[in-house]
Amino acid sequence: MKNLINKTLSTMAITAGTVILLASCNSTGNSTTNETAIDSASAADLELSLTLEWKTDSSFTGSESALYHAPNNTIYLSCGNTDPSAKDGDGFIASLHPDGTVKEKDWVTGLDAPRGMAILNDKLYVTDIDVVRIINIETAEIEETIPVEGSVFLNDLATNGTSIFFSDSRAGVIYAMSEAGEVTSVVTGAEGVNGLECYNGDLYSLDAEGLKRFDSEYTSMLINSEITGGDGLVILGDSTFIASRWQGEVYYINGKESTLLLDTQAEESKTADIGYIADLNLLLVPTFTKNELAAYRFE
Repeated sequence: MKNLINKTLSTMAITAGTVILLASCNSTGNSTTNETAIDSASAADLELSLTLEWKTDSSFTGSESALYHAPNNTIYLSCGNTDPSAKDGDGFIASLHPDGTVKEKDWVTGLDAPRGMAILNDKLYVTDIDVVRIINIETAEIEETIPVEGSVFLNDLATNGTSIFFSDSRAGVIYAMSEAGEVTSVVTGAEGVNGLECYNGDLYSLDAEGLKRFDSEYTSMLINSEITGGDGLVILGDSTFIASRWQGEVYYINGKESTLLLDTQAEESKTADIGYIADLNLLLVPTFTKNELAAYRFE
């Protein structure tokens, strides 16, 4: 991108205990994770640093969700959320290279307010207010639009490799959808539910109570009650996570404990639905009101 900004911020370091790093999220629909286990002895007092690697220009209006697809080495960014409830047709998906340069700014157009994304069998699933769009990645065309009856504000989306899960933040519902397009509500009463991820067969969510894990019967367990109202979720390992709050905060979570990694509230830069490139240790942060995508490197 011509206006790509390459700059490095001063590093923000935290001290953590035993951690497992570099696990890929399951938003791509892969059933395996790419993770590097750090030996517990050498991981004591491990110092983690988070440094701005690159940032795009501000042409990605209402940048909401970032998703990396390893098979084609592409970042997808959902945009057009300046009026997140309006069916105004100004929503679009951009595609970028992992270095932040643009492949196609208007890769897919004609959406309204696209938010969460996940990839299953080479199809990109996107929530769009009260419908789920299914996009053929090869042709960059919207193949199908599935209305979700009774939905109010569909938000994040994830997959376990066989089913699609998506949240309705205002209705407090998590839905499951089969590849055939059959939709059922599997969790209700989840106030403010937003960020979703799947890991080792379990579904994880962020809502008003914190970070939760659901088993195969969708019975929940509260893992962390400090990060309430979370937006985006990245799973690093069995008990280690990164979560964003939309107002401008990114946290590292280790079990019940959490540490602030990034705070952009002073710049009025939001931190929406984050993504992760495991092989590059890059955390992808859509800035929403700044209309950008920023990438931060872990060391």
